[in-house]
Amino acid sequence: MNTDIKTVAVYPPTALELTTVTKPANGSNDDYDPHQHRNVRNPTTNWQTFAHFLKASVGTGVLAMPSAFAHAGYVNGTILTLIIGLLALYCLHILISCMYILCKRQKVPYVSFSEAMNLGLKQGPPWLRCLAPVAIPFVDGFLAFYHFGICCVYVVFIAESIKQLVDEYLVVWDVRIHMCIIIVPLLLIYSIKNLKLLAPFSSAANLLLLVGFGIILYYIFEDLPPLSERNAFVAFTELPTFFGTVLFALEAVGVILAIEENMATPRAFVRPCGIMNAGMSIVLSLYILLGFFGYWKYGEEAKGSITLNIPQSEIPAQVVKIFFAITTWISYALQGYVTAHILWDKYLVKHIKDPKKHTMFELLFRAIIVMLTFACAIAIPDLSVFLSLVGSFCLSILGLIFPALLQICVQYTEGYGPLRIKLIINILLLCFGVFGGVVGTYVSILDIIEVYS
Repeated sequence: MNTDIKTVAVYPPTALELTTVTKPANGSNDDYDPHQHRNVRNPTTNWQTFAHFLKASVGTGVLAMPSAFAHAGYVNGTILTLIIGLLALYCLHILISCMYILCKRQKVPYVSFSEAMNLGLKQGPPWLRCLAPVAIPFVDGFLAFYHFGICCVYVVFIAESIKQLVDEYLVVWDVRIHMCIIIVPLLLIYSIKNLKLLAPFSSAANLLLLVGFGIILYYIFEDLPPLSERNAFVAFTELPTFFGTVLFALEAVGVILAIEENMATPRAFVRPCGIMNAGMSIVLSLYILLGFFGYWKYGEEAKGSITLNIPQSEIPAQVVKIFFAITTWISYALQGYVTAHILWDKYLVKHIKDPKKHTMFELLFRAIIVMLTFACAIAIPDLSVFLSLVGSFCLSILGLIFPALLQICVQYTEGYGPLRIKLIINILLLCFGVFGGVVGTYVSILDIIEVYS
């Protein structure tokens, strides 16, 4: 069979490489499988990917679930958490599916989120094609900035956890001193450049999370009050705060796409009983469990982190703080991976002509990112309220609006199925994403005004 040879650029996690792809002369898409042509350096196994998925999806946001349920009620909270989680999962499925379809059409091994949006808009309805030129910098910028912001908040969370322990047993220091102390550990773990080497850390972190949640649930289940003392439903005006908290806690689209990109067997990620569905089932169960019973135990007194409600002076409670500080330290490397991967691999590495210097300059760049997150945390210790604003805006766009818009564009030439069902579903997702983003942004601005007024 005669073939044409097409050279395409692929962006693995550590360097820009060129890989050769065989393109069938007849131009058929059906006989080209992008998964078989991926050239990933240090690919992760299914178990390593599963560990990364759990660690990326279970962050510090889960500790705020009891407080979120206080803004929804235990019935509303359970139902709406399940709905939001399933919507987020569905959007991830259609996003990865559309990226795969575009890879088949272009006959390339992989396209990033931003490249998929660019290609999709070019192939979509004519009135949307004018947006294609800004898609790549827009999506890359939002992803990099959002995950950078998460790292800033993680610096604050780790430092505050350490401060509570040191204040209890040693000496009272300002939280900024503790931020200075953790710079070296952050530099060390952030110097790990590929996800395969981070996999053992994610596995260890998941074990610590399991033990930590066990201790928290022990305190929660101790002397539960009557459920009748808690609200099954609350006023509609309280729901925007709940929506913003849950969406922020569940959505990790940048990290999830990154770990899927680095898999040895990416098809296993999206199977019906695959990594993403199994992982999200565990994550949603954990979020609902902690939210429901945490609210049942503490009611309106549930604080922004459930660790602040359990007895502060008891040894098990102190152990929980240590465990969550360690797991957040590991999460810093996972969340920051997205920022470094986008900025370094797609924009900066091509300006370094000598390949021998790539490793040195990448480590220097990663050190700069750590120092910038440290500087932001030092300057604004209450950075979490600003991240809530950015999170409500960014995640509604990146996690809900863009996947729906991408499928509208990708299916434009092939049709939307019987009764145009895919079009209807995606329009509803667009409306939900816009509503959630606007309402979440509004509530976040009110929170900022309240904090600084």
